Amino acid sequence: MDLLSLSTEQSGEFVRLRRDIHRHPELGFEEHRTSALVADKLRDWGYEVGQGLGGTGVVGRLRRGTGARRLGIRADMDALPIQEASGLAHASCRAGLMHACGHDGHTAMLLAAARLLAAADFDGTLHLIFQPAEEGLGGALRMLEDGLFEKYPCDAIFAMHNMPGIPQGRLVLREGPMMASSDYITITLHGSGGHGAMPHRAADPVVAAASIVMALQTVVSRNVDPLQAAVVTVGALQAGQANNVIPQQARMELSVRALDRDVRRLLQDRIRALVAAQAESFGVRAEIDYRSGYTVLVNDPGQTALAREVALELLGPQQVTLQGEPLTGSEDFAFMLERVPGSYVLIGNGDGDSAGACMVHNPGYDFNDANIPIGAAFWVKLAQRFLVQEANQS
Repeated sequence: MDLLSLSTEQSGEFVRLRRDIHRHPELGFEEHRTSALVADKLRDWGYEVGQGLGGTGVVGRLRRGTGARRLGIRADMDALPIQEASGLAHASCRAGLMHACGHDGHTAMLLAAARLLAAADFDGTLHLIFQPAEEGLGGALRMLEDGLFEKYPCDAIFAMHNMPGIPQGRLVLREGPMMASSDYITITLHGSGGHGAMPHRAADPVVAAASIVMALQTVVSRNVDPLQAAVVTVGALQAGQANNVIPQQARMELSVRALDRDVRRLLQDRIRALVAAQAESFGVRAEIDYRSGYTVLVNDPGQTALAREVALELLGPQQVTLQGEPLTGSEDFAFMLERVPGSYVLIGNGDGDSAGACMVHNPGYDFNDANIPIGAAFWVKLAQRFLVQEANQS
């Protein structure tokens, strides 16, 4: 029986496990039930298990043979603070929480692979990394700060994320920048309040904010190379409570993204300078709180080439995109890739009118269970390929 058929044959168990995790979602750094489930399964299959890394992280280690190569594969486990509206039988039983990004599926895929790998031949050390708190809380950084790669050294590391809008089961690879950086800015404009009928006796932060919103649009259009990608979004603007009162303050919240580290630095410099100059021109003072989020996710060319080979062998060229488009979403797996070469792979969740096409972070979203055997088989084949290389070279 070929690997994909074998993975499909055992997938029923992991569909049930995935749906169980989906029914019991947990937010970042609160994944106690999920972590315990993962750890128990890994122990049952003969893995050495480490718990508590990054708070609620779990790492399973499996050694075979005498090979010195070490491979890491990562899955995320956390859910989102969203009220589920899917209407599914396995919908979340926790009010206001749901797996709206498919991390339940990512965990199930890697557990399914772990089960197959426990009975597989390879030569080296396998580290399966179940990470907490990917959704904006930086669980990858916490694991790194807790000594992830010192305790579980890896020569390469890989991760996979589902993507609605791509045909179910299609694997998308890309070398180079794959996901954008994400930075967050709070701008507080301090003016001088007054009566709406006498604006000349006030310094209006609302007018200044309106001008800044429009001026910020020129940062991407006039300062960033047109061949580079960048996003500056003003997601919130709050000021005042009455139509005849000029408020003392206006507050703005920005999301800033880039697919290049130099562009990321350029955006910060230009936004700071533009906001300060605009504010001064209106006689108000700008207070800028610029918070760095996730870094640019860059896939290593060599490890991406390996992932391409495995994907093509597993599914054939009709089901593989060799060099997909980058995404302006962000992913804290980027921090792991800054330390260890590797690659981040997408798997299609469904397109067109299919249920799997519902976008992530949507109350109606659900992970496509048909991806569990494909993702698991990909991880098994990748692990066997990577951890047999040294034996062949020695």
